[in-house]
Amino acid sequence: MKPVYVTVQARGTIALPAGVRKRHRLDEPGAQVEVVEREDGVIELHPNLPVPASQAWFWTEEWQEGEREVDEHIARGELTTFDSVDELVEYLNAMPDE
Repeated sequence: MKPVYVTVQARGTIALPAGVRKRHRLDEPGAQVEVVEREDGVIELHPNLPVPASQAWFWTEEWQEGEREVDEHIARGELTTFDSVDELVEYLNAMPDE
């Protein structure tokens, strides 16, 4: 990757290039950049997202719709509980193959 230079404005403000913001999901609401000043004088910028990238799938609209659907089933009492893992496994094993 070739270096990208940004100008430091009067109040210390810098604007990250659009491509950098998009690649690191810094264009999302609540995204922040952690500033680390190393002893060797290097300043590092680290993306800090309100939702870590490894957990972003959970917050997709599709997944959240499924969560809402499950919440509705639970509210209607459409669930089965088990007193042990063995009971659960027995129940699952007795289910017909689809």
